[in-house]
Amino acid sequence: MPKLGPAEVPEVKLDGAAVPIEASMSRELRRALFEKPGRTVYAIVALTSKSYTGHAEGEDKKPQVKLRVTECEVARTDEDALALADAKAAMYRGRQMDGTLDEVGEGPMRPETQLAEITANHPSDAELKAHKRAAEERRRGEYVR
Repeated sequence: MPKLGPAEVPEVKLDGAAVPIEASMSRELRRALFEKPGRTVYAIVALTSKSYTGHAEGEDKKPQVKLRVTECEVARTDEDALALADAKAAMYRGRQMDGTLDEVGEGPMRPETQLAEITANHPSDAELKAHKRAAEERRRGEYVR
């Protein structure tokens, strides 16, 4: 496996194997996606790295890693979709507060936990607003001195 330099970040590609996605969707949902382009569905997916493209010394090729959806569950009810959208928003707020919107590292693997437990550990909208307020106050405080 090639070693990456500290400043290198591989490009991520998604391979074409979509069997787990298709298998997790009902016939009606697949038809609805076909008949209404632009429709969004929420899903929980497991992504597994399947291959990588390294780079030889002196070559200008960027490193790449290819991912495959190996597990998938698509929300089948509006309540499930709303719960997944809430979880996504909570995770986004956490990344925003951590300052990691451009770099996502390895996270905890807890598939056995309940969605409520996962979102309880993430910041709320109020916590994000308070964080932004505090950051702005710190920034302003630097110019006052």
